[in-house]
Amino acid sequence: MSSPAADVVRLLTVRGETLAVAESLTGGLVAAEITSVPGASRVFRGSVTAYATPLKHELLGVDAGLLAARGAVDPQVAAQMAAGVRRALGADWGVATTGVAGPDAQDGRPVGTVFVAAEGPSGPGSGSASGGKVEALRLNGSRAEIRRESVRSVLAMLLRELAGEQTGNERAQDTEQNGGF
Repeated sequence: MSSPAADVVRLLTVRGETLAVAESLTGGLVAAEITSVPGASRVFRGSVTAYATPLKHELLGVDAGLLAARGAVDPQVAAQMAAGVRRALGADWGVATTGVAGPDAQDGRPVGTVFVAAEGPSGPGSGSASGGKVEALRLNGSRAEIRRESVRSVLAMLLRELAGEQTGNERAQDTEQNGGF
């Protein structure tokens, strides 16, 4: 049985595309999950762990006014993080996590509030109707559980985006290469 990270690496490899990761509350766990997969170096460009709010602006280009007005735990911040890491690291896809793992609330958001984002190729002929997507999560559990579920959720979102954009020919090629039906 393959993992979501292995499926992401496999699909990106078939597509000839790359991935960059921007993380806040997950602190590098998404990148660690991706790089645990053999062959990840073919598709993984790198990551930025922008844990401190100012780094989201300085390294990822998140709008400073947005950060000042809404704080780091916001759907638009997640979207801008994904777009920013994609641009900064020259990847086809960017994903991002931002949220509150606890123990205390942040920016007026309760523990368990998480936003995950994926930004992919867009424009004429790309197969994508829009550049990015954000999902809001309301998670329960310990700090570690919230962080783990955030990793699982952002990888699941990316898988849905990748699978949704794959053409029939790419699916057939992928199935053939992996011995499946």
